[in-house]
Amino acid sequence: MARALIVGCGCHGRELGAELARLGWRVRGTSRRAAGVEAIEAAEIEAAQADPDRAGTVLELCGDVAVVVWLLGSVGGEGDAISAIHGPRLESLLEKLVDSPVRGFAYEAAGSVDAETLAEGARITERAGERWRIPVTLLTGDRGEPGWAARSAGAIEWLVAG
Repeated sequence: MARALIVGCGCHGRELGAELARLGWRVRGTSRRAAGVEAIEAAEIEAAQADPDRAGTVLELCGDVAVVVWLLGSVGGEGDAISAIHGPRLESLLEKLVDSPVRGFAYEAAGSVDAETLAEGARITERAGERWRIPVTLLTGDRGEPGWAARSAGAIEWLVAG
């Protein structure tokens, strides 16, 4: 089965990773911090340290990945850094994914990040999908809702089956 890379694999990322693994996916999750990497490993998900602010740290993990999941709708940090992750950093990453084996991109367009920032990230994602013909999906459900992980996993599976 295909491999998914979950960028921002906190507790909800690990929940989504477990759901994807249940469906037969191989899953790799990222964290900026060593403690986060340990939590990912404890959840029996392949872990890697990467920073969404530095596209190269994410791109080096994409050699065998079918779908990248940008699960950063509730990322913490300074306002400008968060805006960059959902704006120019996201756009730069999507442009570089064109020359990689990645066949789909899922963007979390819901969460605690400012709604305008998430809307901009969604626009960037959709434009990239149209421009480079990369299948994309927006994950818009509330993480706290029952069935969130299953619905998100279904949307991710659609990217490679579509």
